[in-house]
Amino acid sequence: MLVILFRLLSTLPLPLLHLLGSALGWLVYLADPSYRRRLRANLSAAGYGALLPQAVAEAGKAIVELPFVWCAKPARVTRHAVDHNWECVQAQLDAGRGIVFLTPHLGCFEMTAQQIALRTALTVMYRPPKQAALKPLIEGARARHNLHLAPANLSGVRILAKTLKKGGPIGLLPDQVPQEGEGVWAPFFGRSAYTMTLPAKLAKMGDAAVILVYAERLARGRGYVVRFVPFEGELAGSAAEQAGLINRAMEQLIARCPAQYFWSYNRYKLPDGVAAPDAADGQATP
Repeated sequence: MLVILFRLLSTLPLPLLHLLGSALGWLVYLADPSYRRRLRANLSAAGYGALLPQAVAEAGKAIVELPFVWCAKPARVTRHAVDHNWECVQAQLDAGRGIVFLTPHLGCFEMTAQQIALRTALTVMYRPPKQAALKPLIEGARARHNLHLAPANLSGVRILAKTLKKGGPIGLLPDQVPQEGEGVWAPFFGRSAYTMTLPAKLAKMGDAAVILVYAERLARGRGYVVRFVPFEGELAGSAAEQAGLINRAMEQLIARCPAQYFWSYNRYKLPDGVAAPDAADGQATP
């Protein structure tokens, strides 16, 4: 049933979907107290509290645009996106160097992998959704031409490492809360967040370039600009220091269009089996 609904919605024009998404964003915000509290708290803690109305609307757009991104014909989706600064990516591809693409939950992050796969093969780490009904939708969208999936387990990590060593690009969501033993506590907008160590490990293992990428959502449903930003600096120091550097890079990226970040995500949760940050490394939890 959900697949049929998504396919029907995918036939609607993107401006209409984004208009419906804005309305949905406000409906959810007003109806769900826990959602409302977390979104407001995360926005305020990051210094973007004044953007609350825009963030509510953008969160709704992020949901309602999924049928278009996942189910519309790839040629139609592509017509709504343009790439910015692809040259920095092409230079690494021409040099035969592996690339670690880091995509935060910013803008239409589902669009980024599809755009990259139009130009080169890409392997992305994939964690199946908790809702079984979403699995065929997501897997169908992400396993398109040139786009390959690696499971979020040890086998998948081996696939990613092998891809990098061959000079191929991979993609990860660096602001996704990892499981026990897969992360360290590092600052994110001034608060301790359990942060994955895998991106830095893979980049150093494969001597790969790190490139940040996000799809900025344009106003009035005019489409997306997929922006590629080279990572500045070197991933040196301890695992916690490396995670902190990546978090800082994510903060700088989010600052480009802060209302489009996924502020309702429980980024600061304490995963099962993980010691609280004050006990783990002396960092204070606000």
